[in-house]
Amino acid sequence: MTAASIVFFDIAGPDMAALDTFYADNFGWAITAAGTSALVKTPTLDGALRQDPPEKILYVGVPDLDAAMRKVAATGGKVLTPRIPIPTGSFVLFEDPAGNRMGLFQAKAG
Repeated sequence: MTAASIVFFDIAGPDMAALDTFYADNFGWAITAAGTSALVKTPTLDGALRQDPPEKILYVGVPDLDAAMRKVAATGGKVLTPRIPIPTGSFVLFEDPAGNRMGLFQAKAG
């Protein structure tokens, strides 16, 4: 059996205009009037299952984690964690203006 791929994501909140502006300003996502976006796809998408309270977190790759954290905070989001180093880079968790918990990830150079 071939492993199935994640092919779509959905981010919800009560104020679509605020979410549109937030994700366009922070990550350059072009949201259509129908609320959809076609993003650049990478060849692979790593994922994890974990034993914790139910939750889904999308991690957005950024070139400069500190700058991305400042921009999230300046555009209506809330940074929830300090920078967390892991073997492949660093990440933080944040909330968008609707309260969706998401992540930012900066890969190690090289």
